[in-house]
Amino acid sequence: MKAVVTGASSGIGRDIARALVCRGWDVILVARRADRLMELKKELGKHARCVRCDVSHVDECMKLHEVLQTDDEIQMLVNCAGFGLYGRFTDTPLSTEMKMIQTNITAVHILTKLFLQDFVNRNRGYILNVASIAGFFPGPLMATYYATKNYVVSLTGAIYEELKRRNSSVHICALCPGPVDTEFNDVANVSFAASPIDSKTVAQQGIDGVMDGKLYVIPTVKMKCLKFAKRLCPEKAAAHICYTFQKKKG
Repeated sequence: MKAVVTGASSGIGRDIARALVCRGWDVILVARRADRLMELKKELGKHARCVRCDVSHVDECMKLHEVLQTDDEIQMLVNCAGFGLYGRFTDTPLSTEMKMIQTNITAVHILTKLFLQDFVNRNRGYILNVASIAGFFPGPLMATYYATKNYVVSLTGAIYEELKRRNSSVHICALCPGPVDTEFNDVANVSFAASPIDSKTVAQQGIDGVMDGKLYVIPTVKMKCLKFAKRLCPEKAAAHICYTFQKKKG
């Protein structure tokens, strides 16, 4: 069995790759930073293969699938590449936001669709889309990032129901953690407003969740309670609360 893991050069993606190898999977490590991929390949040995790919480019996503689609041993896709950006929507650079949308949304959409078609034809396979608890909320001061994760959560939920209706043996799941101890905050230029959890724990729970047929995996009781509370909270109040929370990160 093989898994394709995007964003494998750091953070949750790297730990998902490690966890899969520990479970007997081979992994195809995908990221734009080839040096980081080679470091991880040395650690994982013969169970890892590196493919340099910048998924923020549509043509590279298409090429990645073209190169891998004939390998029927691929039974899992993990969409983990992504990043965030902090600041008022009027102030944040449009060019950075467009790259974020291309990475967090467009790449996930393309790779999910293409690999899902392969998996459905074989009637087996798993797709794990790494989203965020942010996907259930509005996100003032990180508006574009929250919106991208809303897209991932919504897309995954829709596909999940379609697969269920056709009695497919293919499973799709959204991993929706809160703060995780990775490079994310350095890239987004924020600091943690709540205690982060270990990315290894998140990785393990994500793999368990998709293989158990779950729709959403939300690590920690605190984040589960937060999602539940959102159901009871008016939209304007939720946006106000999120702003207050986000302001502490700046």
